[in-house]
Amino acid sequence: MKELMAQSLYQLSTVTNPVVSPDGTKAILVVTNLDEHENTYQSHLYVIDIKTGKQTKLTQEKGKHVAPQWLPSGDGYTYLSNREGKNQVFLKQGLADAKQVTYEEHGILSYMLAPDGATVAYSTFFKESEENEQARQKPEPLVIDQMKYKSDQRGLHDDRVMRIGSVDLRTDKQQWLTTDQYDSQLLDFSGDSRHILFASDRAENRDFSFSAHAYLINMDTKQERQVTKEVQVITGGAVSPDGQTIALLSHQREYENATLPKINIYRTGTVETLNLTENVDHFIGDIAIGDFLQQTGSNRLRFSNDGQSLYTLVSSEGAVNVWRFSLNGDQQKLTNTDAHINGFDFYQDEFIVTHSSVVEPSECYHVSNKDKALNRLTTFNEAFEEEFQVSVPEKVNVSREDGSFVEGWLMKPTFYEEGQTYPLILEVHGGPHAMYANTYFHEFQMLAAKGYGVLYTNPRGSHGYGQAFVDAVRGDYGGGDFQDLMDILDDVVKTNSWVDESRLGMTGGSYGGFMTNWAVGHTNRFKAAVTQRSISNWISFYGVSDIGYYFSDWQIKAELDEMETLWQHSPIKYVANVETPLLILHGENDLRCPIEQAEQLFIALKRLGKQTRFIRFPEANHELSRSGKPSLRVKRLEAILGWFEEYLS
Repeated sequence: MKELMAQSLYQLSTVTNPVVSPDGTKAILVVTNLDEHENTYQSHLYVIDIKTGKQTKLTQEKGKHVAPQWLPSGDGYTYLSNREGKNQVFLKQGLADAKQVTYEEHGILSYMLAPDGATVAYSTFFKESEENEQARQKPEPLVIDQMKYKSDQRGLHDDRVMRIGSVDLRTDKQQWLTTDQYDSQLLDFSGDSRHILFASDRAENRDFSFSAHAYLINMDTKQERQVTKEVQVITGGAVSPDGQTIALLSHQREYENATLPKINIYRTGTVETLNLTENVDHFIGDIAIGDFLQQTGSNRLRFSNDGQSLYTLVSSEGAVNVWRFSLNGDQQKLTNTDAHINGFDFYQDEFIVTHSSVVEPSECYHVSNKDKALNRLTTFNEAFEEEFQVSVPEKVNVSREDGSFVEGWLMKPTFYEEGQTYPLILEVHGGPHAMYANTYFHEFQMLAAKGYGVLYTNPRGSHGYGQAFVDAVRGDYGGGDFQDLMDILDDVVKTNSWVDESRLGMTGGSYGGFMTNWAVGHTNRFKAAVTQRSISNWISFYGVSDIGYYFSDWQIKAELDEMETLWQHSPIKYVANVETPLLILHGENDLRCPIEQAEQLFIALKRLGKQTRFIRFPEANHELSRSGKPSLRVKRLEAILGWFEEYLS
């Protein structure tokens, strides 16, 4: 078998977003590949016969064709496509060419097809006096009056707002459903196809508002009804087929951004509310992270056909599965994989899922109703699986007398030989409220193929182990979380004679970059480290990050006038202690952890004569490793490998 490399990314396919036809016989999938020549991504729609496995490519034009939804008649579908530049909704029916049905200047952010198939509702950015802006030939200054004026995903904000509009597919008539100067989040259609469920934050001071109310709006009269009595963080929602029940995936920020979301039920015409997940100490949704999957889109809250249950993904202990939550309080785990289900759809009691494991990048499966077994339907990555050998992780766990623990996975080098010793690299995820999972991770497999062991863990602060565990890191960055990492590393070194303790490396991004910076300032056990899109100085982070002015309070539990606390938790304070050669990787357009964090760290190390190197990635934001330009993703992987090869081989 061949040795897997950074460039092997171009041979992988992401299979996601399954959507089952109304009669349950077919499913449309989104298949995404990295295009090396165009240096972009190509996403295409495929339809697969669930019984025979026969598949047919539906889209041919270059670009991203995503988010398919079947017409209720089953003779066509809608989807998003950037074939005309910006994402727009297209309708494909019968033998006719696909018809563009939206023409929004800034493209479509998300959309939904009404249950009766007659209307599309969508969200887009909207700005008054757009024509005057387009006519300007000279750059204009941006006047800023609010702290919340930029975001890593959106860039610098102007006065655009996220509006919800609709298009009648029979008449092509377009209308706006929201028209105020507040962002509105599209959640769901009602069963009668005449009402839209959406969330909107209408607070006067949006700088310190992170919650919203949910509303139902009548598409004909534009009359709104407020669903929620109190504002909350709303990440998803669904309306039952009969319109009598509304479900929201939401929380009250009890633990700020470390709060587990809950399924809250609202009954039409009553003041009754019900928390369906009150006794569920898991993350509701897909919180698994990786560096591979693209266009995961079918993982929202879904009502069963009879409206008596809700289906959703649940993340727990490195696995993501489909669960059912009944309105009567019953709960059931419907799939039983220890891997990563990233999308699902259903027909009656049969499920179609897209699934990734540590040894399988991404494929589509049918889930047996009888034994929950996953039966593979697609083979988009079959050639990759046959060509490359991969390393299979083993779970490792350290439990302490006080009941605390830390869990992780250990990968041996792909071509491991008994009796040999190998270097080991400790990987730390970002967030910190995320979860490493049993899913394909290209960076890990590339390092293992090159002869490195890889240890990746979920220290305190990670999701997947309950509310107390995820909250335990707040106010303690560099404390118990750092101890978790060192304890599990100690245990792995002690119990695996093949690990060469004199050749340990460490890397991570975002919070994982913070932790890498912290580690090299507090221990000299690592012989090389790579910090990525990191935090080095909490004092400056407070004012330059798109989230800094509140994230520092939430996570470090310190405001700007508590500089001593911020400084105590800042890795840059400890640069004089650093003896580990440190490679610094950062995207120039990163607004979450701005590049000045890397610049400060590099200059501080370099001035003291430390061994360091700084690589800047142009046109890259905080998502470089996951959705950045393909060429830069490959360059990033090669830079990581090159640094470890220089110091650990």
